[in-house]
Amino acid sequence: MLISISTSFAQAIHSGYRIANKIHIEGDGGWDYLTMDDSNSRLYISHGTICQILDVTQKKVARTIPDTKGIHGIALARDINKGFTSNGRDTSVTVFNMKTLQVITKIKVTGNNPDAILYDPFSHKVFTFNGRSSNSTVIDANTNQVIGTIALPGKPEFSVTDGKGKVFVNIEDKSQVCWINPVTLKVEKTWPIAPGEEPSGLAIDSKDHRLFVVCSNKLMIVLDADNGNVVSKLDIGERVDGVAYDPALKRVYSSNGDGTMTIVQEENKDTFKVIENFATQKGARTIAVNPKTHRIYLPVAEYEAAPAATTDNPRPRPAIKANSFMILEIEPIIK
Repeated sequence: MLISISTSFAQAIHSGYRIANKIHIEGDGGWDYLTMDDSNSRLYISHGTICQILDVTQKKVARTIPDTKGIHGIALARDINKGFTSNGRDTSVTVFNMKTLQVITKIKVTGNNPDAILYDPFSHKVFTFNGRSSNSTVIDANTNQVIGTIALPGKPEFSVTDGKGKVFVNIEDKSQVCWINPVTLKVEKTWPIAPGEEPSGLAIDSKDHRLFVVCSNKLMIVLDADNGNVVSKLDIGERVDGVAYDPALKRVYSSNGDGTMTIVQEENKDTFKVIENFATQKGARTIAVNPKTHRIYLPVAEYEAAPAATTDNPRPRPAIKANSFMILEIEPIIK
C-alpha cells in the first residue's frame, strides 16, 4: 500500500515548488549539515556550538544539545536509539539518546576537524571524516569506543552508506570518491569523478546503485556505485555544498549557495534531467529532505556587507545579521 501511494504521488507531482515556511531559529552562529529524522518529525540542525532539534510539525525548536563546539554533522542510529555529532573545534563526537535527547558521552576523535559523520547500520559503526588530517575515525556505535582509523587519499567531504556493506566518501582536493569496506575498514576502490571537480555533497539511490556527487565547477556527477563509472553529468548552480535524494519521487536536489536549488529527475537508472532551478536564498547551501512528506529543508541567514579586503585577509567574510538565521521549508506543488 505504501508503495502504491508513493508512486501515485510521484506521478501527480508538478515540477513546481514553493517556500511553504521560513522558520526562524534563535542564534547567530554559523551552520553546516542538517539531518532529518522523519520517524519523529525532527530536524537536527548544526548551529555554532550547539545542535538544535526542530519539531517540523510545530515549527519550533523542541530541544538543544549543548557543547558541540564547531559542530558539522549529525548521524542517527535509529536501531540503537543513539545520535552522534561531529564537533570540529574540539575534535570530538557527542553521543546522545534519541528519545530523551540527553548527552550520553563524548568521544575524542583520532584526527583533526571531524566534519561529515555517518552511521552505517550494516556494521553498526560510526565514521567521522576528518578534514584536516585526511582520515576517518571509526567508532563502535554500541560501545562508544574508537576501534580504528582509516587513512584517506585526501580531504574527505560528505559520505553515504548503501546499508549493505559499502560506505562512500567524497575526496574534495583530489576530485575522487572512495568506497570503504565498513567491516575490514579498508578503502576498496578510489574512483575519479572527471569532469567533476572538488566534490562536496553526496547522496545515494541504494535501489539502483547510483551516487550523486555535486561539484564546485557547477556539475552533478552520477556514478555507478558498483564500478565507479560516470553515468551522467548535469549542470547545477554555483557554490553547491549539499545534495539530497527523495527515493519515492526519484528526485535529486542540489542546494546551491548562489540562491538556487537544482532539481533533477531520475527517469531511470541511466537517464537524468534537470527539471527546474528553484529560487531559494543566497547562502542556502546545505540540505535535508523528509522522505515521508517530500518537504525539503535548507538553513540560511542574511548577511551584513563584507568588509574591505586587506593583505592579511584578501577574502573577508561578511558577518551574519542578528536574528536572521532560519530554515527554509520547501514543498512540491501538487496539481
